[in-house]
Amino acid sequence: MKNRLLGEYRFFMTMPRLMRLVLITNMIYAFVLPVIDIFVGAYIMRSADSPAMVAVYQLCVYTGIPFTFAINGYLLKKFNVSRLYSFGMLLSGVSMLFMMSLRHMSFTGVAVAGFIMGASFGFFWANRDFLALDTTNDKNRNYYYGVETFFYTITFILVPAAIGWFLVSSTRHGWFDGNITSAYRIVAYAVIVLTILASIVIHQDKFRNPKQKKFIHWRYDWLWNKFLVLAALKGSVQGYLVTAPAILIMRLVGDEGSLGLIQSVSGIITAFMLYLLGRTAKPHHRLYIFAAGIIVFFIGALTNQLLFSALGVIVFVLCKVLFMPLHDIAYFPIQMRIIDVLSVKENRSEFAYIFNHEFGLYLGRFLGLGLFIYLAFFVSEEVALRYSLLVVATIQIMSIPLAKNIIRHVNRTIDQVKKNNPDLDAPKLNV
Repeated sequence: MKNRLLGEYRFFMTMPRLMRLVLITNMIYAFVLPVIDIFVGAYIMRSADSPAMVAVYQLCVYTGIPFTFAINGYLLKKFNVSRLYSFGMLLSGVSMLFMMSLRHMSFTGVAVAGFIMGASFGFFWANRDFLALDTTNDKNRNYYYGVETFFYTITFILVPAAIGWFLVSSTRHGWFDGNITSAYRIVAYAVIVLTILASIVIHQDKFRNPKQKKFIHWRYDWLWNKFLVLAALKGSVQGYLVTAPAILIMRLVGDEGSLGLIQSVSGIITAFMLYLLGRTAKPHHRLYIFAAGIIVFFIGALTNQLLFSALGVIVFVLCKVLFMPLHDIAYFPIQMRIIDVLSVKENRSEFAYIFNHEFGLYLGRFLGLGLFIYLAFFVSEEVALRYSLLVVATIQIMSIPLAKNIIRHVNRTIDQVKKNNPDLDAPKLNV
């Protein structure tokens, strides 16, 4: 086992230094994401007991992201990408502290906290995506996302279990005079410490900024337009995956302790499977991984709809734990490959595609969360939690043939660009 681990470490050290620094930064920040994704929703549920308020918070988060992407594009002309990246990470802790300083939970206060969190995600994801694109190539991207999703999955096991235990124990044993808000505030302080550590790592070397070209365009290649549809389908499910699980568990299973325990059940196997996929899978395997993740998610949503009980929620959350990393480990390398090709073909900044991609995601998030809010307000909470998840999962099935078509289109476009530009110096196209 020791030799095996040393072998994996040596393989990691063969990767480019800048890629390693981005990975290590993301590994540290991986301990923050479960807190934001899971326990912020649980905090709102505990304080206000309103699924609609959780959905409004998430919608404001998603509204803040594209807004900040645009600001980030202009700030890149004056600030290094690593500084903006670390600022986004630090801002996530500030958002949590702001929410927990609210004396009374209101839609306005939750909306403002959500927008600040969205701004933090905007700075984080805009610069993270560029750094991932710039420090990797098509051959090592499966490994990059395999390692990244491995750590994200591990932290989604350890962090919910540890924080769930901490929050329940603080109430049970009367820590902080039994004030659960104080316990949540300590969690927020821990988040800030982790974001500071991640910021220190990303500043250990100098990263280049995107080419200073125009990054707002209204017309794109047909290949990119098809990929935006895939992005919208991905976005439609994202809103549910950071909103519905917390509400389902608090309604049908129990408290935050259950929330943490359920997230941990099958994650270990998933994490090592993802690392193995990233280590061994080739670019032509991405479609199979992508399809497997969507099928697993559909099974979980169908089980939740049929049972709508504690058991159904457990099965759904377990399927969600497997679906998210499987989907991402295939989706992001496909996105990066398209940007490699089209940034050369259309002679545009890579950030133009990263920026535009966020609006495809936002459209899907808006439609998905809009459906949830409408059903929760005007029909019933049970319908929103029980049936709309299955609708979203069914729509996701459409992603499979679309992704297959996009991959074929990418390969044809690469051949076309090389044929039309035989003297083109574009190393990433030749990988």
